[in-house]
Amino acid sequence: MAKNLKHTGKMNNNNAKCLVAYRTLPGESDQALVVDVSRLTDAQHDELMKVVESDQAQTANELADVLSRRYFPDGRQMLMALHTDGRLKKVGTSQVTMTPTSTNTVVLSELNQMIAEQKGVTVDQLSVTETEETVATARDVNPSVQKAPTEVKQDANAPLSDDDLAKSYRSQADRLSKEAAALRRQAEELVPTKKKATKTKEDVSA
Repeated sequence: MAKNLKHTGKMNNNNAKCLVAYRTLPGESDQALVVDVSRLTDAQHDELMKVVESDQAQTANELADVLSRRYFPDGRQMLMALHTDGRLKKVGTSQVTMTPTSTNTVVLSELNQMIAEQKGVTVDQLSVTETEETVATARDVNPSVQKAPTEVKQDANAPLSDDDLAKSYRSQADRLSKEAAALRRQAEELVPTKKKATKTKEDVSA
């Protein structure tokens, strides 16, 4: 039985293989960020597939979150290197079919809708609710969830711009910040931080 592999897909127009870095983009729920596999060097391809097949990637909601913490052998951070080398592009979610196995496929736009329904949020809110946050928390983190700004759509085959990548980074930072805050609260509940007692003059004189 074939093993399911998250984050892998193909373009509907030409069946070209791709890796889905972000299933949706902030303010553009009908757009995804994908890695153009055909433009990878052999070394990049091999290293990326090692990451995709890792437990960290297979348990992550977004592949980009893992790529931002991994490095190519040349020392470059994977996500930034792919952007710099023009290997990332923004495409419509309806143009990508996810291929967890050769026989089990689903169009990305439909997958996003299913995930949104499971989380109890809209597809527009997926980019800021990947950690099971409530809708209210998502709006606190990213006010644009309530009203997405109007932006000019980028050509599907054009590399992602610096502005687009920065927007994705900020969304990722928001999610990680909320996770860190939640973990700190849980830690405090288990073992409150002990404050150092300062000696008073009376204690010293005694």
